[in-house]
Amino acid sequence: MKIKIRKKYLFYVLAFTSAIIAALVSGIDAVAQIHIPDPWALGVSCFVLGVIVSFIFSIILSIPFKGKSLGARSIDPTFRRIRLLKKEELIYHLFAGLGNATLTIGYFMLLYIMGGDVSVVLPFSQVVVLYLVIIESLSEKDTPTLVEVQSSLIVTFGAILGSISLTGKIDIFALGIVFLVINPGWVLLSVFQRKLKMMKINDRPNDAINIRLWNVIFACLFTIIIVLAFDLFSGTNHLINGIQASLNSYFWVGLMAIGTFFNFVFYIRALGIGKASVTQAVKSSIIIFSIPVTILLGYFGIIEPFTTDPVMLLIKFVGIIIMMLGIISFALTLTKSYIFITMKTGYPIEETMKKLWTIKGVNRVTAVTGKYDFIIKVRTRTLVKGYERILRKVQDIPGIKEYRWQSVLKEWEDL
Repeated sequence: MKIKIRKKYLFYVLAFTSAIIAALVSGIDAVAQIHIPDPWALGVSCFVLGVIVSFIFSIILSIPFKGKSLGARSIDPTFRRIRLLKKEELIYHLFAGLGNATLTIGYFMLLYIMGGDVSVVLPFSQVVVLYLVIIESLSEKDTPTLVEVQSSLIVTFGAILGSISLTGKIDIFALGIVFLVINPGWVLLSVFQRKLKMMKINDRPNDAINIRLWNVIFACLFTIIIVLAFDLFSGTNHLINGIQASLNSYFWVGLMAIGTFFNFVFYIRALGIGKASVTQAVKSSIIIFSIPVTILLGYFGIIEPFTTDPVMLLIKFVGIIIMMLGIISFALTLTKSYIFITMKTGYPIEETMKKLWTIKGVNRVTAVTGKYDFIIKVRTRTLVKGYERILRKVQDIPGIKEYRWQSVLKEWEDL
């Protein structure tokens, strides 16, 4: 039985599910660090077992059941089966894999430098939302609106306040790793995974399961190269230790790999619906879902107990409230519309399509037969200003006889 859900709600279901799984994985990560104290070895073992786990689950999800694969019925409706990489995907996977390897190595470098306590500097990784806003402003036709920029700022600083800790120490070099290694790695991973999800392979939408499988393969290769270069330079044996750790501590690292697989599959699906900056902002809700995990780990003495200092609790509470207001702002301001256009005779279709496509806010231009000549899909955060600006641009295009603007009230999609 197919389950239908409104597309706007589906985006938040996917992003929040990814955040919940990521919060659980962070708890397993804390346990795994006890069994594998070498952060570099832990990073290598995560990717080595990650490739194996991703491949096994991709095969299982490829099993056909009543005309569709298990993956299509349970996780991603666009998934058919595990497949080989296409030539047009290669460059995107290279950059996404490099980004994944970079942010992972950066994170474990942080653990190595800070001696395991990264609670002060790691919250600044939430600034990646602003990195993505800047990248989208420079590279995408549909640049972020003022509302999106404001909401991104609110979510970012709310997330920093909600996850900040004063138990550690500020280290300038560690902050440099966050801002110059981890955050750029997240940008590469998010931007190019979104590009992959927006692609069509064999005239079908690309699926999140194959994207994740190939991403972890490329990320593993890049990680091995980086760690091997570090070992040769410093005379250490982190790569060998990582492979040994994959065998000795396969249970905990395997659990991390399973959780990370599903975390990224849902995250990639969300990227296919919303912008990378908005998706990352919503996923920042991980700080909320991490609270019960942190309390549980503190109870068993795995990490420091959850703070009971009234000032810190107040700061965290205010940060969470601010972050949720930013996420709600994202949800309430998005509007989608269609413009139905009739052309005068004698004007070239292809040239008109190009002019319509250059209008900011236009996501899709389709030439059709019948009563109308074009159907344009519009996405904007400010209905009144967006409506006026877009229609002025449409009116300036010669050859347009008439047009009709219809706002989308509800849009449904397979869960």
